[in-house]
Amino acid sequence: MPNHTKSYKNNEGHAVHINEIHPELRKAFKYIPALPLGNRVFLSFLRGLGRLILTPRARDGVMVSEQVLGPASVRIYRPTTPSAAALLWIHGGGMILGHAKHDDVVCAHTAAKLNINVFSVEYRLAPEHPYPAAIDDCFNVWQWLQQNAAELGIDPARIAIGGESAGGGLAASLAQRVLDQGGVQPAAQLLVYPMLDDRTAARRELDATRHRLWSNNNNRTGWEHYLDQPAGAEQLPPYAAAARRDDLRGLPKAWLGVGEADLLYQEDCSYERRLRDAGVDCQFEGVPKAPHGFDRLVPRASMSRAFLESKHRFLRETLQLPD
Repeated sequence: MPNHTKSYKNNEGHAVHINEIHPELRKAFKYIPALPLGNRVFLSFLRGLGRLILTPRARDGVMVSEQVLGPASVRIYRPTTPSAAALLWIHGGGMILGHAKHDDVVCAHTAAKLNINVFSVEYRLAPEHPYPAAIDDCFNVWQWLQQNAAELGIDPARIAIGGESAGGGLAASLAQRVLDQGGVQPAAQLLVYPMLDDRTAARRELDATRHRLWSNNNNRTGWEHYLDQPAGAEQLPPYAAAARRDDLRGLPKAWLGVGEADLLYQEDCSYERRLRDAGVDCQFEGVPKAPHGFDRLVPRASMSRAFLESKHRFLRETLQLPD
């Protein structure tokens, strides 16, 4: 059982000094700027830059293809002889940035390492497409996987859903929506430093904290663009923010990992506790002195490698894969 009783400076309104970050991560995070995502011109510039990024079409023998599904699409990573298990993956970007192709390396490596098909959702972004566009797109991909499982060569009962940051929050909301819909349920949910609770963004005392990579100002921008209303409203519609759901009973087994120097640490700890209290088996990985996205920026660090292996071990167990 993880210990969540320690009080971390990052959630007390004090600056996260570089010395509070793990030594293996300091060099990469030392000069990470607080990007002004609330500036629409800058946001548009970043999006344009993101569209220009070239990504590999194949890696580790994994072929990459795309399937258009209405307003969304899905990027498919297929190893040479995949098992019948699969992962539905949802990229991050605060609901306002990112593309499925930006996760090519991660998804292809997961497909090759675990010998599974990976399906990465290209969902619509806010503010042009606020709630429920993103969660609708993710749900439509889930339904497509279920309806076409035989043709795709996958077992509909051996599909995990997962995501990173905003994608992790969407994965948690998707698990809730699939539960309410009924039918075949996900085998597991993989929640990587998930963005779960808009009420964190409403905590103005966190604005003064220099959270590395993902600040509360940007967190609020992402939530308010997605919700199309101020963060922290008394009530939200279903599946808009996973942490707002009262009853978490019946959700699939979960893995939840987050760095202890991450803005989202406390909301992630709270969700993990609530899952356990609801009888949901949840494996928690709290990484000391690690900011948001640490494993992406410094993949060779010891804690990043351990973080990755923990995720893969969880998927092997829940998807019934050989070691």
